[in-house]
Amino acid sequence: MKQKFRTLSKTALVLIYFVIIAGAVVRMTGSGMGCPDWPKCFGYYIPPTQGKQLLFQPNHDYKKGMMILVDSEQFMVARDDFSTSETFNPKNWEVYSTHDYVAYNPVHTWIEYINRLIGAFSGIPILILGIWSLWFFKKNKRITIVALLTLFGMGFQAWLGKTVVDSNLAPYKITIHMVMALLIVAFILYLIFASKTYYKTQHYHDLFYKVLVVGLILTLIQIVLGTQVRQFVDEQTKTIGYEKSLWLAQPQLNFYIHRSLSILVLLINGYLWFCNRKMNLGYKKINLVVGCILLEIFTGIMMYYFDFPFLSQPLHLVIASILFGIQMYILLEVLHQKINNPIIA
Repeated sequence: MKQKFRTLSKTALVLIYFVIIAGAVVRMTGSGMGCPDWPKCFGYYIPPTQGKQLLFQPNHDYKKGMMILVDSEQFMVARDDFSTSETFNPKNWEVYSTHDYVAYNPVHTWIEYINRLIGAFSGIPILILGIWSLWFFKKNKRITIVALLTLFGMGFQAWLGKTVVDSNLAPYKITIHMVMALLIVAFILYLIFASKTYYKTQHYHDLFYKVLVVGLILTLIQIVLGTQVRQFVDEQTKTIGYEKSLWLAQPQLNFYIHRSLSILVLLINGYLWFCNRKMNLGYKKINLVVGCILLEIFTGIMMYYFDFPFLSQPLHLVIASILFGIQMYILLEVLHQKINNPIIA
């Protein structure tokens, strides 16, 4: 039973990372407003594939919430279920006033729609985990509590997704949305770790533990700073178009902080790698941490010095989220040793 729960937790983790990847693609392609409403898309469960489907159609059945584009300047929403006549009757419609974004791009629409589908699909194993975790309540209350927190977190994340769309991609809401995704990753990693049937031979070292916590916090700060830099690039795209060489010609202060902190992140995790190797602590995943950091630095160099090659932006974000996950799992391993084998070297 415990092993099956752990397998389902791993499935949930993989799906959450797929959501993060899909979100990164949405940002890369500028598809965040591909669906201007939420949870439907232009009021449809399956969005339109052609612009003409959003034009007023005579003798057509409309459901409440379905949208039409009027003179390429305004979205209007059906007030109720009704059938149109030959002429447009404004009494059946109201202006969509949640935000002022007015555009339809089929590519952007379907990228955003697929992102939402993946997000909805990822919620299924988390729902099952939440129900299943009740079986563990007497034996391990923490598993039940964290599984239910994960389920609550997914619901909150869905609501955040709505607020991001309703705000026309407000930068601070995008950042909160990303941080919440990482929190869900942390919860699921706990479920994976707590449902293990055996534990590797590892050793606790107090300084290693403290430096690891600092490294994890720095990674989170770097991800937040990275989302802000990305928002600046998005704004530059709107202002100067796709002249990539100019996007970071005059960057903001947070870019320099983000770039400088990457060196500190490398040094800190390099120290952890050295300690683990020298003292034979047994935390082999620290090798993956160093590998992720080197890839992060490489993709960062490619973006800044080689004008944002294709996929460099989403790769940079996805690798950062994977780095966070690996560091979080190592922290769980260290905490387990601290509680059960508190030998401070």
